[in-house]
Amino acid sequence: MISFAPKSVTKDLLAGLPERSRKVLTDRYGLSPKGDSRTLDAIGKEYGITRERIRQIENHGITTIRESDTYSTKAEALEDLKKAIHTLGGVVAEELILRHVPKNETDRNHVLFLLTIGHHFNDRREDANFKARWHVDEQLAEAVERALTNLYESIEANRLTPEEEFIEQFVKHLKQEGIKNRPPEVLVRWLSISKRIGKNPLGEWGRMDSPHVRIKNTRDFAYLTLKRHGSPMHFQEVAKGIQKLFTREAHPATTHNELIKDSRFVLVGRGLYALKEWGYEPGVVRDVIRGVLAQGGMLTREEIIERVKRERYVKDATIAVNLQNPMFTRLPDGKYTLASK
Repeated sequence: MISFAPKSVTKDLLAGLPERSRKVLTDRYGLSPKGDSRTLDAIGKEYGITRERIRQIENHGITTIRESDTYSTKAEALEDLKKAIHTLGGVVAEELILRHVPKNETDRNHVLFLLTIGHHFNDRREDANFKARWHVDEQLAEAVERALTNLYESIEANRLTPEEEFIEQFVKHLKQEGIKNRPPEVLVRWLSISKRIGKNPLGEWGRMDSPHVRIKNTRDFAYLTLKRHGSPMHFQEVAKGIQKLFTREAHPATTHNELIKDSRFVLVGRGLYALKEWGYEPGVVRDVIRGVLAQGGMLTREEIIERVKRERYVKDATIAVNLQNPMFTRLPDGKYTLASK
């Protein structure tokens, strides 16, 4: 990604500073061999001065570096870093820069320092909507963030969307901002800037505040397992599915208990669970019959059995027994209806 040695460049840039300025910058950015960065307060206590004075020393040191002859000699290295940021998309989350640009762990703080002192680069601090990020084009950064905001507002609360389809939606919002023809890997990096959008372990995208994206517990893993399967599953199979898909231990009994507690799941047979969003309604067999008759009016025994079995994995005889409940009335022509109150 870069052709120069960040530690060598930062060493040369710091060399021309007074000792205290050099040490403050070294401590603030973790440029020592240990790589530990320190706060303004901690450094201030060491020198017996205020944190604001340390900030002034830091800012003055950065300005001095930018105005030095040494800075001019490092133009090629900084230009190389600019190209790396441009290759990553021009506006990139800081965490991704530190993942892709440094050649090793010890270079990370040095790359961050070069981003800070380089006149090519501008940073935007982390806020409620976006992660900390850097950019080399102010207009592009503004446009990408507007597109991400519009994308978020267009997403239904708990909707999950496959990555390819989600990227297509993002592209539409980008085009509205005048941004076209960017490679998929850059689009995914831009998506990662948002703190309100994310993808779950199965690679499906949605709002981060959805339990289907930000997975917290067994229930959420069970939901994704059933959704991936596409049809009702026994709770033991759900537990096995969680282990297979997510390499996460899931005890069958615990899984069963979690499924019972969550309204997203409907018991449709002995130990069999489906997702409510598939059209299944909660309740015992007689509740399903009541719903069928409320929707369909007067129905024959066979029609009721056929419709109930769309929602419950039960025997015909079980449905027939439940039809004897007083809440149902058998008419002279053999059809059934809801009993009058």
